[in-house]
Amino acid sequence: MEDCRPLGFLIGLPFALVALVLSLVGAVVWLLGSVLSCLCPCCICCACIANLAVDLVKLPIRVIRWFTDLIPC
Repeated sequence: MEDCRPLGFLIGLPFALVALVLSLVGAVVWLLGSVLSCLCPCCICCACIANLAVDLVKLPIRVIRWFTDLIPC
């Protein structure tokens, strides 16, 4: 059980919950950016906003992995 890091998971959980809220905001922004880029394909800024939103959606997993990697078992 070398990958067992329950303490890191517990410490990172509040930050992951905040990141989860941000990911929900990112999902809404991604949907809006996707709709706008479909309506006006010449708007490249909407694609950049959609890519930023996808990064926000992936944020909770990154936060949990970061915390569990920092704290030894």
